[in-house]
Amino acid sequence: MEVVIVPDAKAGGELIAGAIGALLSRKPDALLGVATGSTPLPIYQALADKVRTGAVDASRARICQLDEYVGLPAGHPESYRSVVLREVVEPLGLSESSFMGPDGSAEDVQAACEAYDKALAEAGGVDLQLLGIGTDGHIGFNEPCSSLASRTRIKTLTEQTRVDNARFFDNDIDQVPHHVITQGIGTILEARHPILLATGEGKADAVAQTVEGPVASVVPASALQLHPHATVVVDEAAASKLKLADYFRATFAAKPAWQGL
Repeated sequence: MEVVIVPDAKAGGELIAGAIGALLSRKPDALLGVATGSTPLPIYQALADKVRTGAVDASRARICQLDEYVGLPAGHPESYRSVVLREVVEPLGLSESSFMGPDGSAEDVQAACEAYDKALAEAGGVDLQLLGIGTDGHIGFNEPCSSLASRTRIKTLTEQTRVDNARFFDNDIDQVPHHVITQGIGTILEARHPILLATGEGKADAVAQTVEGPVASVVPASALQLHPHATVVVDEAAASKLKLADYFRATFAAKPAWQGL
């Protein structure tokens, strides 16, 4: 696991957008897995800026969802499909045909989970998967004690996650769904390059447990330690509880530029 400490969220967004741009230059039709929430917004903003200036050609890129709420009406502004279309697909100038995600409104949700897992494999697999991290260490909606071998499936959200997400629902927790479809940890680990971005002091404990703690289902993000090419990008606040922070800074500073992320 590579840990990169950046000054702030904007710097993290620029760094990761640069990595996406480099990937698209090598593989124009790369499948990019995207996360929702406020943390990845600097990535999407920086990438859209690069596309507008011609620094990055994303015209053939494909986008896939990490997760989706179960039971929100079609077209609900806070469904993750709507959010991804609004924050990623449209700013990059892509069409909806370049986008794939699970069907959270399906009558048979379990079948929808299995279909999405299969669709990711048939698409050639995810080339780069963006991840955030919850205050309890979850990735996607794989809450604490999720199986490290889990596939795309239905999950029940913890009370803490629903509290955290209420800000997207007029601060009304009663509007936040109880269930989601999420890529499982095993599914996420099949991505060729998972990149986790964490910003803010509120994520410091989760980051420290993910990076320096044992691999344990109680901290789902710690499973990234098992991946041969996982990157964790954190700002100074989120890195504040890392015991090896100075080592991480030194190793990244000495890294040859040609290696990229």
